[in-house]
Amino acid sequence: MSLLQTADVGVMKEGRWLIQGANLAVNEGEVTALVGPNGSGKSTLLKLLCRLWRPTEGTVALDGKDLQTYSAREIAKRITIVQQSLTLRYSFTVLEVVAMGRYPHTGRIGRLSEMDLQIVESAMEKADVLPLADRHANRLSGGELQRVLLARCLATEASIILLDEPTSNLDLSHALDVLHLCRELAHEGKSVAIALHDLSSALRFADQVAVLSSGRVIDSGPTDAVLSPEKIQSVFSVRAERVRASTGQEGFLFDRDKDLS
Repeated sequence: MSLLQTADVGVMKEGRWLIQGANLAVNEGEVTALVGPNGSGKSTLLKLLCRLWRPTEGTVALDGKDLQTYSAREIAKRITIVQQSLTLRYSFTVLEVVAMGRYPHTGRIGRLSEMDLQIVESAMEKADVLPLADRHANRLSGGELQRVLLARCLATEASIILLDEPTSNLDLSHALDVLHLCRELAHEGKSVAIALHDLSSALRFADQVAVLSSGRVIDSGPTDAVLSPEKIQSVFSVRAERVRASTGQEGFLFDRDKDLS
C-alpha cells in the first residue's frame, strides 16, 4: 500500500527545473532507496515528499489526499525527515534536541509527559546517542550530530521516515547500524525513503529503488530488478559487476569505463 505518492511532480527554482515529471510511491512497511548521481534530484524529491518545498507542477499525496491540504502539525505527526548538512545555531543539549521530536504531539511549550520521555530515551538508544545526552549538540562531530538528528526523527513516531544520505558522515559500524535500523522500522510497518550513494547498500537493504538522473525518475521498482549492471552503466557511466560474498550477501564492484563519454 502506497502511503505517500507523487504524480508528475516537479519544482522550479530561479528559472531552472530541479526535478520534473517525477512519479514515486513510498509503500507501507518497505524501504525505498533513491539513487542517482550528484545533482540528480534526490534531495529535492525528499523535500517535496514532506512539504519542505511545494511543487511547481504535479501533486504529492498522503493517503490519497493532496499533501497541500494537510496542516503543518498533521504532516509533522506523519512524516519526518533527516536532512543533509543540517547545523544547529543554538546550544541545546542532545537530550533537548531529541525531545524536539515530540513537538508535533506536545506543542513548542508543551511539557513532556513520562511517556514522552520514555519515547525520547528509546529513540536515543536506537540511534546510539544516550551517552551523549548532556553534551551540547553544536559541539558534536558531524557523525555524532547525524545520529542525534536521526534520534529526533525517531522520537516523532511518524509512520513515514525520509532520510537524506544519513550514512554520509558515519563510520562503517554506525552506517551499518542505521541501515539495519531502516530494515527494522520497515518490519514494524513504517515507510522509509532513503537517499543513498552506495548502490551495494541499496541492493542489500531496500525493497524498492528509484533511479534519478538529471532531475527525472528514469526507473523504479523492486531493487533486485531495477539495479542491473546495464542500468548502472547507463546512469553512472561506470562498469558494474554484481558479486556474491561467502555470506550470501550481494553487492557491486565498479570500474571506470574509458570507452564511455
